Amino acid sequence: MTDFDKASQKAKEFRHREEEILRCALALFLEKSEDKVTVEMIAEKVGIGKGTIYKHFVSKNEIYLQLMIRYEDELLLLFGDLKPTDDKEKIAREYFRFRMEDPVRYALFDRLEAKCLAENAHPTLMTKLHDIRDANLRKLEAIISARVEEGKLEDVPAYFHICAAWALVHGAVALHHSDFYKQRTEDKEAFFNFLMDIGVRMGNRGQVVRKDDNATDES
Repeated sequence: MTDFDKASQKAKEFRHREEEILRCALALFLEKSEDKVTVEMIAEKVGIGKGTIYKHFVSKNEIYLQLMIRYEDELLLLFGDLKPTDDKEKIAREYFRFRMEDPVRYALFDRLEAKCLAENAHPTLMTKLHDIRDANLRKLEAIISARVEEGKLEDVPAYFHICAAWALVHGAVALHHSDFYKQRTEDKEAFFNFLMDIGVRMGNRGQVVRKDDNATDES
């Protein structure tokens, strides 16, 4: 094996171990909550020494941000797999499915981002996270603008639709974690499918009653 081959193999092993650290860290965060998980616990689950973790990540906050970046990258890949000719409703449904199919992970990343912002942790990585999210939002804006032009959605700024979608997803996640509503939602899968259907139809043309329309009707 040449020196180049050896270096290439080491780099591959390094990347594989890094992915394993992130995978195990996420599993622990979801199982026990991030505040109860230590670097030692992550290292033990991976089967490596604590010091090896720090060869990859300088802190737990960096692990948090790398996990969030990968989450947003997943959505970016999803948009990349969809074609501009695909039915716009299908694209919208895929977006809601992505955000709502794992409410525990969604809630975890929401908490982690708040922690990292409060501590001003790793500004460069935070900027990278927001850049990926901006790219996703631009793709959503293009989809929404196309549906507005087709006359399918209300003719309002694209961010109206995006923020309404975010509010629905955020509310759905809050319901998922509410002890009160957990006891009253017997068929959770059907309920979340119902919410997804609402999300896809939300903002459809003709659903909003405007003051001018009322004035016309009354005259």
